[in-house]
Amino acid sequence: MLQLYFSPMACSLASRIALTEAGLDARYHLVHLRTKTVADDDSDFRGVSPKGAVPVLVLENGDRLTESAAVLQYIADAKPEAGLAPRIGDPDRYRLHEWLSFIGAEIHKAFLFPTFWYKDDGSLAKPRARITQTLAVPSAHLADREFLVGDRFTVADAHLTWALLLLRPAGVDIAQWPSLSAYLARMQARPSVRDAIATEMELRKTVPANPA
Repeated sequence: MLQLYFSPMACSLASRIALTEAGLDARYHLVHLRTKTVADDDSDFRGVSPKGAVPVLVLENGDRLTESAAVLQYIADAKPEAGLAPRIGDPDRYRLHEWLSFIGAEIHKAFLFPTFWYKDDGSLAKPRARITQTLAVPSAHLADREFLVGDRFTVADAHLTWALLLLRPAGVDIAQWPSLSAYLARMQARPSVRDAIATEMELRKTVPANPA
C-alpha cells in the first residue's frame, strides 16, 4: 500500500486529492513541519526525508518519492484509467508538466512559502507585488476553460486548487480574478476535493501554523 507523509493544508493536500480521485488506498502519516516530527511516534521526519518537507510518497517497494510534481505524476500514472494525466505521447502531457512546474515555482515557492514561513520585515514586498502578475496567467488561461489541461480534471488541478485555497490566508483575495474564483468553486464542488479539504481542516486544528 502507498503511504503519504503530509501536513494538513500543506501542498501535500494536492496529493491527497489525487489519491482520492484515483481511488488508490494509502496510509497517511501526519507530520509536524515546525518540529520535523512524525505524529505517529514522534520520530524525526528527516529520517523519512532529509529534505524535511512534504509530500513524501512511500511506494509499494519501499522507495520514497518527494516533490509535489513528481508525487502527483506518480499517482496519476499509478491509475491511468482515472485520467489524472494525459497518456505518454499526448502533447497535453507536457502541458501538465508545464502547469505543475509553474504552480510549484511561481505560486508556491515564490509566494506562499515565504509568506507563511518568513517574518514580514519588508522582505515580502517583492513576492506580494509579483503575485498579481503571476495569477494573471492562470486567470487568463481559465477564462474559457473548465480545467487546466484538456477537458478533464488532472493532478495539475489538484495542485492549483491547493494553491488558491492558501492565497486567502496569505492575504490575497482571488475575487479580483473572477475566472479563478469560479474555477475554485468548481473544484471544491468535487467530492474528492471537498472530502480531502474537510479531512485536513479538521486535522489542522491540532497542528501548528505554517502549512505551505
